[in-house]
Amino acid sequence: MARDIYAYRQVAVHSVARGGRVEIHPVPGQAFSPELHVQCSRRMSDIDAYPLGTSFLLDAKLTDRQGGTPYLYAWHGDDIKVLSPQACKAFLAEFKRGRI
Repeated sequence: MARDIYAYRQVAVHSVARGGRVEIHPVPGQAFSPELHVQCSRRMSDIDAYPLGTSFLLDAKLTDRQGGTPYLYAWHGDDIKVLSPQACKAFLAEFKRGRI
């Protein structure tokens, strides 16, 4: 079954340390809570390749597993797009202008 491209939207996420682990969460200032978990490629959590606080641009969709806790899902095989701090600010500013 093919991916429903209309269910996915671009989301800026970043790596954070939580409880001794590296997790990926949405950058504040978007429609999604910064506390929302993001399921994506584990390569983004590799601090040898990407230091803590690195921002990424994902195509993700909001989902839950059989009525469980909602989370953002991004396919693990997508290319990793690193956002510079300036690019992340520009993305968030564009998102705010485009919001209804």
